[in-house]
Amino acid sequence: MKNRHVVTTFAAALALTVCSLAPLAAKDKDADKKSAPQAPALNDEYRLGPGDKLRIEVYKDAQLSQSVQVRPDGKITLPLVGDMEATGHTPIELRDTIATSLKEYVTNPTVTVIVVEALASKVYVMGEVTHPGTMELHGPTTILQALAMAGGFKEFANTKEVKVLRPNGNSGSIQTIKFNYKDVLNGDARPFYLRSGDTVVVP
Repeated sequence: MKNRHVVTTFAAALALTVCSLAPLAAKDKDADKKSAPQAPALNDEYRLGPGDKLRIEVYKDAQLSQSVQVRPDGKITLPLVGDMEATGHTPIELRDTIATSLKEYVTNPTVTVIVVEALASKVYVMGEVTHPGTMELHGPTTILQALAMAGGFKEFANTKEVKVLRPNGNSGSIQTIKFNYKDVLNGDARPFYLRSGDTVVVP
């Protein structure tokens, strides 16, 4: 009888120990999830280039609203603010720059930048695609659209290890950006827009 009491007491203590350890294990698991590094999003909005035609709208100011074209030197000219850099910026970035510049002359300016026509830019697709080569992009184009224009992947293409080689402006360096086609199919990636001069490599 005494032995049975001892066994029962030991079993109860063991159960309490397991129960107390379970929340700690769950917390450790959550901590691991939080500390795990997040992969950078492959989101890249369309960036303006020479030749792009823009409509700059300044709310309730017809004189400041202008239709402009990005010059070969990458700049546009607007009333009051003069020349400003447009190439390499997204329409939203350019909008914010214009609004900031206009604050000296206009109270709380509301600016909209519309890409009316994008000059054809060139990208290159090579490797395990059906039709590798040079492509002209008319307007914002995602990497998925470029791959579709290249005829899609060949049978043994490694779709998880696609790379985009991107020239870094005047520095002469090349940025390598990884692209996983499977993530897009699973809905885990945002649209990834190509820029003029990009080279898409499919191993």
